[in-house]
Amino acid sequence: MGCGAAEWACPVNGCRRHRESGAERERRERTEAGGGMVGWEKGLRIRFEPGRCWLEEEDVDTPNRRVLITGATGLLGRSVYKEFKGNNWNAVGCGYSRARPMFEQVNLLDTTAVHNVIQDFQPHVIIHCAAERRPDVVDSQPDAASQLNVAASGNIAKEAAQVGAFLIYISTDYVFDGTNPPYKENDAPNPLNLYGKTKLEGEKAVLANNEGAAVLRIPILYGEVERLEESAVTVMFDKVQFNNKSANMDHWQQRFPTYVKDVASVCRQLAEKKMLDPSIRGTFHWSGNERMTKFEMACAMADAFNLPSSHLRPITDSPVVGALRPKNAQLDCSRLQMLGIGQHTPFRVGIKESLWPFLTDKKWRQTVFH
Repeated sequence: MGCGAAEWACPVNGCRRHRESGAERERRERTEAGGGMVGWEKGLRIRFEPGRCWLEEEDVDTPNRRVLITGATGLLGRSVYKEFKGNNWNAVGCGYSRARPMFEQVNLLDTTAVHNVIQDFQPHVIIHCAAERRPDVVDSQPDAASQLNVAASGNIAKEAAQVGAFLIYISTDYVFDGTNPPYKENDAPNPLNLYGKTKLEGEKAVLANNEGAAVLRIPILYGEVERLEESAVTVMFDKVQFNNKSANMDHWQQRFPTYVKDVASVCRQLAEKKMLDPSIRGTFHWSGNERMTKFEMACAMADAFNLPSSHLRPITDSPVVGALRPKNAQLDCSRLQMLGIGQHTPFRVGIKESLWPFLTDKKWRQTVFH
């Protein structure tokens, strides 16, 4: 007797519904129930004839390399998604509160939802960008931060291993205490704050659940933000622009501001290298190569847009409020460079690309761009 669905050609011998595996059946049943995923459903073509028009389904010619990006609505995730999509990858992004309509809405703390999205898409690569990355927020909400940064990361690593996906877990330079830079991948971590500790525990959870995974440690990020507060670099721009009063800027902590487009390119290069060399795994570092304090970054922003900077005041004392920060956690990036992987955008170039939409003085905008 047939299975009762004409589209599966039953009761003809070789009925697909009778041949499919449990995983295939699970994916098909969710799709039939309306659980198809953003970014890989069938395409629709508008067809015309005299007097009428209609929509017709057609198979979309999608790239055969599949990548899943968590945290795709965030600053880094958006850039990673664009990088892969622009280089012949079938990319699906996951987000939560800001996910729809562009990305899949997935609660990473929901193990069933994570299982389903990975089983459905069967990615070759997963870039795990989602995290609670704000040290002061981690201090005030330690349990929630640990759930996302540690527990969810370990679970994603386990699910990635089950489908044979190469996982890149995004970590931080804050796993180091900043007393003896530059740091190689095998140098002993010693995080000073809870954020660094949760990310280090996340690294351990990932590698324990997926021995073929990679950890990519990166420093402070900037890029094409949706709002200035999205990056600890770009958030300073208002203080740079509104020069009618003095602004104190940290001139103690040595940072290496890193353009998200560069990190995204490194993620793609590493993923493509892994496709050719399955032995690639473990911990890697990537970073911008210009050492700057926040005061120096702010002065560079002013210089990039021909703005005055005399109102910016350098503060050389160690910060006394908020989570502890390492003074200089410079990352040694030679392991990736030896693989021929890397991309560096000069800070002045990257910050100009990132901030020009936020210029408030139209006269200055005309001076810079016309």
